[in-house]
Amino acid sequence: MKTVRSNVHYHIGNEPETDMYSEVLLGLQQEKKFISPKYFYDKKGSELFEAITMLTEYYPTRTELFILNKYKGEMADAIGRDTALVEFGSGSSEKVRTLLEAMPKLKEYVPIDISKDFLYQSARALSIEYPHLDVHAVSADYTDKFEVPELTSKRKAVFFPGSTIGNFEPKERMNFLKMTADFLKPDGGLLIGVDMKKDHAVLNAAYNDSKGITSQFNKNLLNRLNRELLANFDLEKFQHHAFYHAEKGRIEMHLVSMVDQTITIGNENVLFTEGETIHTENSYKFTIDEFQNMARDCGFTPKKVWCDDKNWFSMHYLVVE
Repeated sequence: MKTVRSNVHYHIGNEPETDMYSEVLLGLQQEKKFISPKYFYDKKGSELFEAITMLTEYYPTRTELFILNKYKGEMADAIGRDTALVEFGSGSSEKVRTLLEAMPKLKEYVPIDISKDFLYQSARALSIEYPHLDVHAVSADYTDKFEVPELTSKRKAVFFPGSTIGNFEPKERMNFLKMTADFLKPDGGLLIGVDMKKDHAVLNAAYNDSKGITSQFNKNLLNRLNRELLANFDLEKFQHHAFYHAEKGRIEMHLVSMVDQTITIGNENVLFTEGETIHTENSYKFTIDEFQNMARDCGFTPKKVWCDDKNWFSMHYLVVE
């Protein structure tokens, strides 16, 4: 009987240091309440975000895909041969397929994602589509130190699309980029998506779509807390609120309490006054110079940048030398 070669391998890169209940409760007990945006992405949240990416107002996904499709050959050349491609927050691995088309001789792909089930499903699908590729699926929180299997390629390149870098706070962002530079040593590269500063009306519309899907996405976070942490949020008593904070250069997303109310989460009570908010996400925007100067401070050398015709979005290739 002929043996079929398996080209997908599964690994545990790290385990979460804090549990969801403790982290969420700590955020809700602060004077300015917050919840990490990483908790948006349960199954329903992931589906809603996919719907957001298809909206007319939401430009980042289609603009980044336009850049990827137009310049994938140049990006592949910049990454070079004998390089393992590592993707942070791989999700469904849809965007990387565009890059893989331009890299037919790539031997190793390492998708990293915190959602094990989603990761394994997408890794298996990708391994079938690209039978020549060794796929090492790593379950890990890529914002913390993690381990990857031993690779045969001479160097690594990280693919980090989607402008997720904008969700980090400034200190966290610097720490993350420094950690990534250390991971890529020696001679590695980073291909990263970065959303750019632009007309405020465009930014505000992108996070306040006319169909209300972003509102559903934001409120679904409360549904998840109700289901997984035995909370009792009434979604009708919270309202989605997103706006561009020009001074800080970021979109802020909040859930606003419409009344004075007490929420139970597990065995704890959390008090809300009317108008008080839960800060659920920041999305920082940059100029090319702002991002490249920050990257230099973290150990990278900018090599190439690609933009769309409107300069709404950028993709940067950085190297560690």
